Amino acid sequence: MKKTQLGLAVAAALPMFSSVQAIAADSSAEAIEKIQVTGSRIKRADMETASPVTLIGADDIKAMGATSIDSVLQKMTATGGAMTNPGINNGSGGNARIDLRGLGAQRTLVLVNGRRMINSGTGAASTVDLNTIPVSMIKSVEVLKDGASAVYGTDAVAGVVNIILKDNFEGLDMNLNTAMSGEGDAEESSFDITVGGSFDRGNVVIGLQYTDRGEASQADREFSDCPIAEAGGELNCNGGSVYAQGGHIWQDGVIGDVNKKGESVDEDGNPITSGLALNDSGLSGMGGLHPFTDADRYNFAPDSYLYTPMERLNLTGIANYELTDDTRLFTEFTYSKRWSQQQMAPQPIWFGFKYDEAMGDSLLGQTYNSKVDRDGDGIADRDADGEYITETANYAYGDQIFYGRRMSDTGPRFFEQSVDTVRAVIGAEGFVGDYAWDVSANFGRNDSVDKLSNLHNVGSLTDSIMFTNDEGQVEGTFNPLDQAAWTSEDFRKNIYTEVNNGGSQLFILSASVSGEMFEMPAGYSAFAAGVERRQEKAWYTPDSLTAQGLANDPAVEPTSGGFDVNEAYVEFALPLLADVPFAEMVDLSAAIRAFDYSTFGSDETWKLGLTWKVNEELMLRSVVSTAFRAPTVDELYSGNSPSFEQVEFPGAQDQAEVTVGGNQELMPEEADTLTAGLVYEPSWFEGFSMTLDYYDIEIENAITEVDNQYIVDTCLEDADKNSGLALCQSANVTIDSTGRIIFNNQLQNIGSEQTSGYDLNLKYTFEAAGLNWRTSLDTTFLDEYIVQATEEPVDYAGLITSGTGGYAEIKSNFTLNVSGDNWDMQYQARYIAGMDSFSCLEKDDCYAPTTPSVTYHDLSGSYIVNDAVTLTGGVNNLFDKQPPYYTGNNDSNTDPYTYDVLGRRFFAGVNVKF
Repeated sequence: MKKTQLGLAVAAALPMFSSVQAIAADSSAEAIEKIQVTGSRIKRADMETASPVTLIGADDIKAMGATSIDSVLQKMTATGGAMTNPGINNGSGGNARIDLRGLGAQRTLVLVNGRRMINSGTGAASTVDLNTIPVSMIKSVEVLKDGASAVYGTDAVAGVVNIILKDNFEGLDMNLNTAMSGEGDAEESSFDITVGGSFDRGNVVIGLQYTDRGEASQADREFSDCPIAEAGGELNCNGGSVYAQGGHIWQDGVIGDVNKKGESVDEDGNPITSGLALNDSGLSGMGGLHPFTDADRYNFAPDSYLYTPMERLNLTGIANYELTDDTRLFTEFTYSKRWSQQQMAPQPIWFGFKYDEAMGDSLLGQTYNSKVDRDGDGIADRDADGEYITETANYAYGDQIFYGRRMSDTGPRFFEQSVDTVRAVIGAEGFVGDYAWDVSANFGRNDSVDKLSNLHNVGSLTDSIMFTNDEGQVEGTFNPLDQAAWTSEDFRKNIYTEVNNGGSQLFILSASVSGEMFEMPAGYSAFAAGVERRQEKAWYTPDSLTAQGLANDPAVEPTSGGFDVNEAYVEFALPLLADVPFAEMVDLSAAIRAFDYSTFGSDETWKLGLTWKVNEELMLRSVVSTAFRAPTVDELYSGNSPSFEQVEFPGAQDQAEVTVGGNQELMPEEADTLTAGLVYEPSWFEGFSMTLDYYDIEIENAITEVDNQYIVDTCLEDADKNSGLALCQSANVTIDSTGRIIFNNQLQNIGSEQTSGYDLNLKYTFEAAGLNWRTSLDTTFLDEYIVQATEEPVDYAGLITSGTGGYAEIKSNFTLNVSGDNWDMQYQARYIAGMDSFSCLEKDDCYAPTTPSVTYHDLSGSYIVNDAVTLTGGVNNLFDKQPPYYTGNNDSNTDPYTYDVLGRRFFAGVNVKF
């Protein structure tokens, strides 16, 4: 065929990931007839485009000892925010995500061979799980750091990750890899084999990869072996849960109605009355009833994974067949099976009951702090400062008791996922005259089963609590004040395993045509045009007990829905000037895409790009575009479910119960993007190149939740003033008798986000001492990241959060590679600038309001034994840098989204080729 399948070649002038090796390109015109670079569908003779693109080669992946592409992509300086990885134990579901610019994984489009990958994971997944893409089959990865909705459609707001798989491969390539942390845990082994062969008119490539990753426990690292609390300017291990081993008992502090601050009130709204507990820590049942202290808190760290285990099987098949000299048939098939696990502390349960004579007299000698009403007016008394007056009161039969317990009696909770993801593409491409065409069908499906074991049917449990009826007879069989009752054989009937099912499905029909249009003074103009029809659906069916709210948490509703979209696009490349003073080449590119969604209607998006090659040394480039992100099925149709989020409010628990869910009225997010930069490759400094690019992304109509703390501050702290606000009415904030704040926070189109900064890449290649040397320095400077979901915008640049990751103002990767005839070695330093804790912005008493700058050092090498065998090995985090503690941390007393929690990691492998 005329069409040359060089994939995604890139010039040395393009900005590169720190460890990127340039792909060698045949200098002949026949070998490089036309190529296509991510960000454009037009094939062109040159490799420089208006958009900044980073290339990662297969050799770079091997140099990092990676068995999954997420561990490579997440080290890029252009990433940030909350990137799910094996260090995320709580809520990860075993997934792996990429988050460009820290704008969220849902705003980064992932392609495989230039086509959409099926969203995958557990439930109604809305992003691509990178575990579904086998590292062993990757030829290269191109990362476009620019909005590209006009070219690719929805989701391409922060950028595009295009993963190119091996095709036209001949022979056998086999790898055996192993890895282990310096502590002897988190062992990992991987085996893959790729075979390919050509016949008269085609080629077939088949790949298999199996990976088995072990776990590490938070108990096995000093920085994470207990939840840290700050007190008196010092750190201690008293940051554990009040839902403690042996039980935690409170006298129920609520009678009748409550106000926004959780106080019991009479019919006139006046706070009442004596007999209610106030500022009382309750009782601990561990080791006999006694006043609850910090020493009774439950240390949940030893039960939690620091690094999560997983098994993964990937199968891949790629084939092409030249039907005629001008027509080629092609097909791609990928299948992945993932078994992943997480482990957390035993379930915390809570319920209320009436203290009854049948339960014994163990509570009668215990006391609590009670409000008093000495003047008998029905309203609790206050002192001169307006504080409630309390006195010691005794528990008595008939008291309403609130009971919380950490179920260490039955062991930790185990989260398990079994996820199947299949993707199949079939199509044809060819030429009619000088015009290239292609048609294809792309089908993907993801099915998941996730299990949560060692849960407790609290509804069944409370139904069996004993009490004395009106005839004086004892009914019920369960006494919550009897420690032996919690370990009895009869109690184990309340234990169950939650089983949830979910999935998603994608089907795309597409067709395109491209070629040259007419000759201009500076060269031939070119175009690409196409149409697509995409159908998506997703679903999630919770366990029946969970759906009914019969377990400990509120009910979780199912998710079900879908949409379809018709799209058409056209793209132009117009050479404006060539070979004139100060303009060796000036090219204009333009694209527009129109779309019609069944969920919200029609709209369009566009792109304009300009490349100005001043001379052989200097090129200027810029792109302005609009981008959009359509709401996903999960965002539109997700049923309401509880989420437990960190908040702060005087006298309340630090974890609120927040009801989250979808909104069928959501509209698309809209974005304006700008990139502008230069490529400089001086003739006077042979081997050196530099790229500098500025980016600015502004998102409107952002789909988001209101900040949880903002809701608490607005609707609780200023309840009287703000009770009429629409925000507070929809949130419906209350506080229960244990001090737990409860409110609603569903998705809305209320936000805006803006981020800007600079990407700088320096590269130098040279020969010295008979060796080949390559160096690169890749740096991202984050200027601002302003998020506004309420009246007060927040600039996250330079901040680290408790749940959405970190946004370092400077991230930099330095790479030094040296190679000889049959060996090479590589050193990489990864720098993350220090950040301020978001939780400490308005506080003066934080123990650790900032994180220090962190630098990781990696070392690797390979040795070619002979033509068939190559040995590789290395160590990541060479100096065992521990992740920093900061006030308001996420998990493991740090931020696993941002920092390496595993520590020093050794890896080795052998490659066999025939």
